[in-house]
Amino acid sequence: MRALKLYGKQDLRFEENAPMPVIENEDDVIIKVKSAGICGSDTSRYNKLGPYVPGMTFGHEFAGEVIKTGPAVTGVKQGDRVAGCPAFVCGKCESCRRGEPAQCEKLQVIGAYRPGAFAEYTTLPESHVILLPDNVDYDSAALIEPSAVVARGFYHTNIRPGAEVAIMGVGSIGLLAVQWAKIFGAKKVYAIDIDERKLQIAKELGADVTINSLNAPPYEMVMKYTKDRGVDLAIESAGSPVTSEQVFALPRKGGEVVFMGIPYAGIHIERFFFEKIVRNELKVYGSWNAISNPFPGKEWTSTIHYLSTGQIQSGPMISHRLSLQDGPEAFRKITNRELHSVKVIFHPEEMRSKLKNHESEGQVGIRN
Repeated sequence: MRALKLYGKQDLRFEENAPMPVIENEDDVIIKVKSAGICGSDTSRYNKLGPYVPGMTFGHEFAGEVIKTGPAVTGVKQGDRVAGCPAFVCGKCESCRRGEPAQCEKLQVIGAYRPGAFAEYTTLPESHVILLPDNVDYDSAALIEPSAVVARGFYHTNIRPGAEVAIMGVGSIGLLAVQWAKIFGAKKVYAIDIDERKLQIAKELGADVTINSLNAPPYEMVMKYTKDRGVDLAIESAGSPVTSEQVFALPRKGGEVVFMGIPYAGIHIERFFFEKIVRNELKVYGSWNAISNPFPGKEWTSTIHYLSTGQIQSGPMISHRLSLQDGPEAFRKITNRELHSVKVIFHPEEMRSKLKNHESEGQVGIRN
């Protein structure tokens, strides 16, 4: 089968004769991958900023069709359309025992120590396989995992209908956060970024106000729009040392901050921003992964529900659709900032190289 495998730092290889998965455990489900998304953590791992077994099949955000099941599987059958939860927990550590699987000491995600989803086929236990409604397409379903990550962040908070929410960074996580803010009842959502194209997509997905922080400091603009009050909730979804500092100045007194981004550099907080935590008595949450109990959690069931109702939209977010053959070049271009993408989706069944076909147009694949 065709697959993308990571062998070392920026050494991602497209292979046409990778071994097919087989049923090894009685609860195994083999899935034909229809759509698989590139996550920010994938690009970090590609740059050697995360653990993996050299030569491992890469990727973890995906959806597909069941083609074979083990003898103990009763909840899904051949031909079912499904998404896959990629996270594995030990079930034994203190966090797992107290019902917090996202805090598992040995949490693993497929694509690192277990074969991932950038392949024609992958395998998960039945407990990790979630049925899809007929009206949720595969590309949308490939975004269920990152949407569940965002949902978990919102579930940490005390947001109520009528709240004002600021979102720093509107890549794929931030764009999902715009939509989840509306689902949680936000009356006004401020989208903050340095990319006008992404800000326009945020507007399309429900942001009420867009702020380009290249033009003015976000703090000044948010205070202007809120009449010096600040927002009820600020989301850091850029994973930048700069935004990780600036975000503390956006909430009102007694407001909340959720960190969803992961900066891969040191963070130095100026006194002005740090004092906002103390003097405004902010509540600051870190949010990690996408799972809760009962596994995989309400984050997954809620995401599927809102995809089905249309309250979460994937179309404007998907900037590129590629074959696996395009994978090594796509990751290279993303790393070198030559590919201006939002969400990149692989179609493992696709044989044609769309990357080369669209290089002259300055893009890869086709916007929805």
